[in-house]
Amino acid sequence: MKTYTATPADIDKKWILIDAEGVVLGRLASIVAMRLRGKHKATFTPSMDMGDNVIIINADKVQMTGKKRAEKTYYRHTGHPGGIKSRTAEEILEGAHPERVVTAAIKRMLPGNRLSRQQMTNLRVYAGAEHPHEAQNPEVLDVKSMNKKNTRTA
Repeated sequence: MKTYTATPADIDKKWILIDAEGVVLGRLASIVAMRLRGKHKATFTPSMDMGDNVIIINADKVQMTGKKRAEKTYYRHTGHPGGIKSRTAEEILEGAHPERVVTAAIKRMLPGNRLSRQQMTNLRVYAGAEHPHEAQNPEVLDVKSMNKKNTRTA
């Protein structure tokens, strides 16, 4: 028996819509990372961009377990000596770009290579409930009903 390797002609990309309202961040990120890589498909090939296009709405209403909302810290560096800056997850979620928390969580669950950077272009995250991708007829993926631990109330 020969090992199956997908070619670009074999790749079938779908559009997936996920509502992140009330969903735990880490569980959402692991499901989306798997979808972006294409590991949910039987024809998965590690060296090809097999994953689906994922749209996430209501990213500002994502939940975190424990005290992570107040204590989880995101760091960045200005490039100057002593220029490290930090913000908590709560500050980012209540700021101008709350979708960056979801994007960072998903990006960190992918391998750090060229292919994963290409796969990240298939991800669209929106803070509100509206998105401009109705023409693609995305399938709704209900992450809340997959497992009772995927949701958290306040």
